[in-house]
Amino acid sequence: MTESRKVVLFIATSLDGYIATKEESLEWLFKVEGEGDNGISEFFDTIDTVLMGKTTYDWIMEHEGDSSWPYSDKNCFVFTRSSIADTEQVKFICPNIPDFVNELKKQEGKNIWMVGGGELLYSFLKENAVDELIITIAPTLIGSGIPLFKNGDYHLELLLKGARKFNQFVELHYEVKR
Repeated sequence: MTESRKVVLFIATSLDGYIATKEESLEWLFKVEGEGDNGISEFFDTIDTVLMGKTTYDWIMEHEGDSSWPYSDKNCFVFTRSSIADTEQVKFICPNIPDFVNELKKQEGKNIWMVGGGELLYSFLKENAVDELIITIAPTLIGSGIPLFKNGDYHLELLLKGARKFNQFVELHYEVKR
């Protein structure tokens, strides 16, 4: 029997727990001196499916543009409450999260990257639909912004799988205790 695919959050955050400023800026993140690509290529090799919220999709489109879609070699699903036509690269969906994730996990393939953002992560945490969290912490204090973890009605116990340093970044890898 093949090992079940996992839903993995792989994300960077400020030391005080924000994934972006109030204006959705990531400038603070790019000012931190990393090492190589800070493990992203290694992580990319472990996934074949990308899940993100519509706000994250819009940010990528604004900053990267359609011509340089960064996940063109992955199956990409964007969660939205709106009815939007699929593109060549993205399927826009509004599913029941537990049912959708369970169906994805049953399919053959690599792990599934839950990119974000905060709203989608909150929904996944409430449904206990995240299996691992890989959080890279930048040595920056923003003070306010978009939090990585919203206050909410969820409780997960985690097991530390590992920690790595990429120059000024620290990566913490957790598995959700079931």
